[in-house]
Formats: sequence, structure tokens, C-alpha cells
Amino acid sequence: MKVIVCIKQVPDTTNVRINPETNTLVREGVQSIINPFDCYALEEGIRIREKHGGTVTVLTMGPPQAVEALREAISLGADEAVLVSDRAFAGADTLATAYTLAASIRKLEGADIILMGRQAIDGDTGQVGPGVAENLGISHITDIRKIEEIAGSRIVVERLLEEGYARLATSLPVVLTVVKEINEPRLPSLKGKLAAKKKEIPVLKAAELEADPERFGLVGSPTQVMKIFTPPKPSGGKKFTGEPAETVGALLAELASAGISIRKT
Repeated sequence: MKVIVCIKQVPDTTNVRINPETNTLVREGVQSIINPFDCYALEEGIRIREKHGGTVTVLTMGPPQAVEALREAISLGADEAVLVSDRAFAGADTLATAYTLAASIRKLEGADIILMGRQAIDGDTGQVGPGVAENLGISHITDIRKIEEIAGSRIVVERLLEEGYARLATSLPVVLTVVKEINEPRLPSLKGKLAAKKKEIPVLKAAELEADPERFGLVGSPTQVMKIFTPPKPSGGKKFTGEPAETVGALLAELASAGISIRKT
């Protein structure tokens, strides 16, 4: 069983800063972590390997510092890790990111199961997983809370719904995005930490992907952030004090003067 887990290194949510000129996240000097949802995907990939054999390869697209997230994934039990990093990938939206990751997965000769978290905490779009599947031309199921069975080329899963879940089956290969209900991620072992320090992590460049360079990065992104700003705090308002009957009367009068009528029911 060949499993690829796509992870993303994201800024710690307490340290998010925006470059006002480029409208992009400032990553330099900011503590980063593995996207929390991706930790559940990694754990599930390791559990699949433990049950069915095979390998777990972790893949991420990002700047050179993203190698830290890959080493952490190795310490948690992944077998291999690959960094997809090139200036050509900078500024990618979800469409360009999905295209680049799919091209990288093809370069790695694909996988039986491709796992990732349902969304990244810095974007919250949930679009990359389905986008990767569409680019690869394979099935995908989102919001997986349980992998019930893998038998041959068939997989049965439970997909989380607002009320309950749906039990679905599809054929391999498949892209699955998981929710936190699926498992409890393990902690890194001492053996894993030592292995992570020694592990040689290859870097895939744009020229190696044999893909359309016009679909990479900012050039290949039809959606672009024009402006990011912090919403101003609400100001003004009026405070009514006194006895309940007085304050209610004053409030109704204020609303009436603003052209807002209150009808009793």
C-alpha cells in the first residue's frame, strides 16, 4: 500500500502577520507548525501502513523552511518526505497549488491513497484536496471521520455530515481529506527524532515536474488577494440607563426616530 500525505506548514495562529505591500503572509521570523488537520491525515496514513504494509511519503509545497515540517513528520513515523519548493510556486492560490501538488504526485509515480486535512487553518478553503483529485483524474471524498475497510482496490469510509455520517465506497486510487474525529495523533518517538535529523529530504523544482509553468504560482492563479486589512472596531452607540420601563420606552423612541418600527406579537 503506497500512501502519500500532503501537509502544509502554516504560521502559528497567534503570530499571523500580513505584508501590506504584497498582501501575503509574512513567514520569515514567524513560528510555524504543521497544519493541525494534516496531523490527523498523517496519523491515519501511518495506521494504514501498520495494518496493510507499504510506505508513507509526506509531501509539502512551500519555502525552504517547510523542510522543518517534513522532519517533524518523519519523527512522527513517516517513511519518506519530499519538499516541493521553487520561486515559481510563490503566490499560488488553491487552483495553482492543487495543480502543482498533483504534478508532484505524478512525479512520485502516484499512490493508492492520498491523504490530507480537510482544510488549512490559514486559508480555510478546503479546496486543495478535491483540486488535486481532479487534476489526477481520480476519486475523492472529503470530511472522512473513519476508514472502515480497505480490501483490494476498494475502500469503504464514513464521511462526516452535519447530522450523522454517510457510508461510502470507492475504488483506489483515491484522495481523502480527513476531520479531527478520525483519530488521535501520536507523539514523536526518540527513535523518530533521531531518524528525522539524519533523513535526506529531496527538493522538487518546477523544471522537474514536466508540467505547464503557466499554471504555477501567481501566474497560474486566477484569484488574487487585492487587499487585506483588519476590520475597524465598531464605534458610537448609545447606552440607556434607568428603570426597565424607562429604558425600554427610550429605546423604542430612539428606534422610531430612526424609522424602525417594533410590532408586538
